[in-house]
Amino acid sequence: MANSTDSFERRANHLLRLLQLCGGCVPLHRLQFQFSDSVIQTLLDKELVQMQNTGRGFLLEIAEDF
Repeated sequence: MANSTDSFERRANHLLRLLQLCGGCVPLHRLQFQFSDSVIQTLLDKELVQMQNTGRGFLLEIAEDF
C-alpha cells in the first residue's frame, strides 16, 4: 500500500505535468479544487514553479530554470 508521501509526490508530479500541457502556466483559481494548497506551496518552496500577479489574478507557472 502506498503511503501518504508517495501520494503527495504523485499529486505534485501531476500538477507539474498539467502545467507543461497547458503551456507552462495556469490561472491559480483553476487549480483551487484540484490540488491542495500544500502541494502548490511545496512546489513553490522547491522553486519548481513560481507565482505571477497579473493584476487580474494569479498565474502559477513553471520556473524558468526548471
